[in-house]
Amino acid sequence: MYFPNTFWSIAFLVVVFIEAAIVLAFEGFVFGQFEANINSNIDAAQRQDSNTVAIPTYLALFIFGEVYQLVLAWDSLRLKNTIQAIGLCLFNTAMLVYAGVQYEQMKQATYTLSNMQLYENSDSYVLGGSAWGDMKPFLIAIIGVIGVAGFIMGYICFQLYREFGWTIYKQIGADLGMKHRYLAYQIFMSLLKFDFFFFLGFTIQFVVIVLNRRDVEFALTIAVIPCTIVGLILTAMIVRRESYFGMVSMIFLFFAGMAYFLFKLVRMYQPSQAFKYVAARKSLTIFATVTLFLIVITIINAIVCTVNFRKGLKPYVYKSSRKSWLAHEKRYGHDDIMSTETMSPVVRRRMSLD
Repeated sequence: MYFPNTFWSIAFLVVVFIEAAIVLAFEGFVFGQFEANINSNIDAAQRQDSNTVAIPTYLALFIFGEVYQLVLAWDSLRLKNTIQAIGLCLFNTAMLVYAGVQYEQMKQATYTLSNMQLYENSDSYVLGGSAWGDMKPFLIAIIGVIGVAGFIMGYICFQLYREFGWTIYKQIGADLGMKHRYLAYQIFMSLLKFDFFFFLGFTIQFVVIVLNRRDVEFALTIAVIPCTIVGLILTAMIVRRESYFGMVSMIFLFFAGMAYFLFKLVRMYQPSQAFKYVAARKSLTIFATVTLFLIVITIINAIVCTVNFRKGLKPYVYKSSRKSWLAHEKRYGHDDIMSTETMSPVVRRRMSLD
């Protein structure tokens, strides 16, 4: 089990943990207020209304995002992956934007439910009138907490870049070509982890808020979720093993995924389909746009990684795991990890720095 042991790595994890703890507490309070104010006498149709299910979905997705960010922060420090740490700062910025969208969409949803009569000519409404007033301060506070935490994370990440740079130098050495290949590999592995969150976030919202459970599209979308998770795991395994056939196959699947998200994004704004997406259009648009951007970057980086196959990177990739790195360090000593006696002929080659 890895535990950070330097000042800046501990600080980074502590900041992410504090952000997650505060946001989770506030989101939990907001959810509690929603449940406390919703009328217990609503019927099944009102319970399944897109506005009714939208609020718990937004909150659950936000909670998952904070927990996932905490896990990735620990993973970044464990792997000493500066690229992933920088990606987390960008991920936190995306969460900040989503917090603003969450505020607006929850305001719209609570207003709609607060004016929705329990039944015709009734004096009772689906949601109590005080619900928004109770939730509003906490939703604003969440935006502030994420913004401040993101600023601190950015500064610490700069310090980690300097700290991890020396570690990578000891592992890779002065071969600039190998450094560039290893950098491309790190970027690709980090992208796969962020692809997972945004794809899952879009799909969950789409399934819960938009789709009718009786539609064929509902079943197909549910089936795509485990297939995508397995596909991302396989892609990570394939790039480590340097399989040309496997990478070409996965790149083709990424193009298929890009076509899928383009189709969904266009469909959301078609006049004949727009009514289905009213409760979640802003959030779905953000997730679809970010996912499309990530897929494009992932495809480009996948091609770069494929070109880098069979050029001596594989030993470094396997040595980058903490277990093998520590074992190597224990056997040969901290300062002799890159000694010429322990290197393969491929690793001994160095590119001229002049």
